[in-house]
Amino acid sequence: MAATTTINPESAGFNPATKTFHSLRPPIHLPQEDAPISVVDYVLSIRSASRWPDSTAALIDSATGQRIPYSDLLKRHKSLSYYLQHVLKLSRHDVALVICPNCVQVPILYLSLLSIGVVVSPGNPVSTGSEFARLVELSGPTIAFATSSTAYKLPKLRLGTILVDSPEFESMMTHTFDLDLNLGLGPTQPSQSDVAAILYSSGTTGRIKGVMLTHRNLIGVVALCRSSAVAAGERASPAVLLYTVPLFHVFGFIYSLKSVALMETVVMMPRFGLDGMLKAVEEFGVTDVAMAPPVVVAMVKPGSSERYDLSSLKSLVVGAAPLGKDVIAAFKAKFPAVELAQGYGLTELTGPVSRVLGPKESKKWGSVGRLYGLLEARIVDPETQEFLPPGKQGELWVKGPTTFKGKDRNTPRVLVINEWLRTGDLCYFDDQGFLYVLDRLKELIKYNGYQVAPAELEQLLQSHPCVADAAVIPYPDEEAGQLPFACVVRRPGCILDERSVMEFVAKQVAPYKKIRRVAFVNSIPKSPAGKILRKDLRKMVLAPLLTTSSSKL
Repeated sequence: MAATTTINPESAGFNPATKTFHSLRPPIHLPQEDAPISVVDYVLSIRSASRWPDSTAALIDSATGQRIPYSDLLKRHKSLSYYLQHVLKLSRHDVALVICPNCVQVPILYLSLLSIGVVVSPGNPVSTGSEFARLVELSGPTIAFATSSTAYKLPKLRLGTILVDSPEFESMMTHTFDLDLNLGLGPTQPSQSDVAAILYSSGTTGRIKGVMLTHRNLIGVVALCRSSAVAAGERASPAVLLYTVPLFHVFGFIYSLKSVALMETVVMMPRFGLDGMLKAVEEFGVTDVAMAPPVVVAMVKPGSSERYDLSSLKSLVVGAAPLGKDVIAAFKAKFPAVELAQGYGLTELTGPVSRVLGPKESKKWGSVGRLYGLLEARIVDPETQEFLPPGKQGELWVKGPTTFKGKDRNTPRVLVINEWLRTGDLCYFDDQGFLYVLDRLKELIKYNGYQVAPAELEQLLQSHPCVADAAVIPYPDEEAGQLPFACVVRRPGCILDERSVMEFVAKQVAPYKKIRRVAFVNSIPKSPAGKILRKDLRKMVLAPLLTTSSSKL
């Protein structure tokens, strides 16, 4: 990788010879690729150098007030690792499906599984039985970890399902074994090239895909997060973080690891609600919150937060979808002392690509910050494949050690060309190296930070006996970002209303995939090859709705 020190900051980090954007952040150093180290080894090695005492709270349950200090977290991690390996006989390369809401048990479970080489495969607990069957098909798990509220939806696996909210699981974490828990893993020691996790991402072809991330990918992203913390400067006390993002999401997953490395206190909310979040900020002295744009929108509304003491809050990190400049302005007017930092990332890049760092950079409204230190980028013309300079718009390509290993066997690696990941996002860099995300070249709908594939919903709609044809497009929404909007062609002689369409889909998908608006049309515009012309459809259907007041469903 080219040395970042040879790049002139005044050139936006752009090398005109290679047409490549380099990071303007300090360089980041990783372990040698052949070093026998897992991501857990790396995390714990960083933690061991922390100046905070082991009595520092690692995890707090916002509902019960339960606190788990780092001394206890490490003991639970060791006990659970031993139980998983020597009692349940889990071994390197086994896959564990984790279907749990945010709770204090999950970060400990992640550490324990990863430390013995088991591949962690977390899924959305609100998914349906058929959707879980798809996850099992993709990842081939031997065991599942769930809660009493989610386990019933899972198929039978070879080693069954363990409930993390049961007394038995608590015993696995707290039992004192006679054998030496510090005994090395020997042949079960994970290598950096081993797959560590399979996370899930919707593709433009419809069905969900499994994204394989290695231990080295995760080591890289923990190093990126550590570099951000170093750049922010020393704190007088440990950071207290509240994650509104779910732990099965790539950002929740990596945050659970980096927080241990940095000895941060993490407040867990089993169920998110704005009032609950604001109450937790007040009660536990939360300093930093990671959230999606809809939460920021809710916070700026009059009367939403005035009754809470939020004086401890120092920063909000916002990702998953773009944040409008009007929302940023309203937030800064209401919370002038809170730093609002936008970031950008993808599951296929193990999360973060860029981020705004510090008060000065946070004034670059609309930007998602500068590239992290391990990464390089190109802006590519989608039509000509020409590499473009600063100020020009094109598809963002990214290269670095956090690029995913691959997807399931049914998914070709068309996203990667000569180690460059094609993001599918329309972007540009300004003359100071700040990245701006304008739109998605790919057709995914972002609802509350979740990815919704139009093709999946279209397939369901087209299976309805009264639907002749259908297409799904994004409808702009202030709170959710985008809503899945169905354009439906009725079959002649059929009676079909909007509510029937929405209920038909809702019964078969997770809540975030529901159709939220419906329009009935005479036909769906298509190319000669049969591809839906979504741009034409948006002009035909959305333009009249967005320029006139339409009735809400």
